[in-house]
Formats: sequence, structure tokens, C-alpha cells
Amino acid sequence: MTTALLLIDVQNDYFPGGAMECVGSGAAGAQAAKLLGAFREQRRPVIHVQHLSIRPGATFFIPGTPGSEIHAGVRPVGDEPVFKKHFPNAFRETALLEHLRLSKISGLVIAGMMTHMCIDTTTRAASDLGFACALAHDACATRPLSFNGVQVPAESVQAAYLAGLNGLFARVRPASELLVELRP
Repeated sequence: MTTALLLIDVQNDYFPGGAMECVGSGAAGAQAAKLLGAFREQRRPVIHVQHLSIRPGATFFIPGTPGSEIHAGVRPVGDEPVFKKHFPNAFRETALLEHLRLSKISGLVIAGMMTHMCIDTTTRAASDLGFACALAHDACATRPLSFNGVQVPAESVQAAYLAGLNGLFARVRPASELLVELRP
């Protein structure tokens, strides 16, 4: 089985000072960078996904702005593909699925931001499409949410979404554990 690293939306707007800062984005970005380093060192496939907002009134990931750029800690090098998306699901209206099929990739290690949006949506889609998914929970970050007057802290949002994905849709593990599994 060929396993690729899928880095989703690790972009400047999610980091401190960005237009849509996620809680713990610095630590999550550092873990994503460790995964990236290991995949590169072992010459395993790496795939980047970059969200570009095209909807009217968007306030972050505006094309051409520094906030929309992939964060320096995980910036693509060489021929690592970058799929640009406009929706939470990285498969929607992109060539990601075609690329994975042509490259005979059947497993994905997933990391990125935001856990409750693009990570959740893409992980569920990848599982539904038949990919064996592992999600590095400490290489993901999210934000606090509110619903019906209830404030939900980011830590609770993170835990709830990861719990919902763990088991049926992905093996949710820390990056360090996934790195051990990758060793030849």
C-alpha cells in the first residue's frame, strides 16, 4: 500500500496574526512539519491542498494575499503537487482523486486546518472513496464555535470532531505514533 501525506490548508491566515487564527495552530503546524520531514526523507508522496476563497464577502484566504499562502513551515518543494480548492472537501471540483488513483495511492496520513471544517469533510470523503486514512490529531487545529447561545471552546470542538472521525473514518493518532508506523 502506498501512503501519501495530505496537508490541508496549512496557510498563514490560520496562524497568529492571520485573518482566521486557529487555537494551537503553531503547535499543529510544527507537528505537520515533522510529518512532512519524515515523508520527504523517506521519499514518500506528499500532497498539499490550498484553499482560495472565491465567494463574495470572504474575509480570509483571499487569492493573492499573504494570508492565503501555504505556511513557511510546510511550504511545497520540488514537484510536490498543490491542489487549489474552493470548498471544504478537497476532492470537490479538484483533480485530487484522479491524482491519487493515477499514483496508486491507497492510504493517506492527513494533517491541517480547520479540524471541524476541511479536515473533517475531506477525511470523511476520503474514507468513503476507499482510502485508508490516518489523522494526526496534534497536527490539526480548529477554533471555538457557538450554537444557539452555547459557546464551545476550541479544545471541545477539536475533541468532538476527532472522536467522530476516530474508528470508522480514520485512525486518529498523534503524529509521533504515525511517524513510528512509517519507519521502514
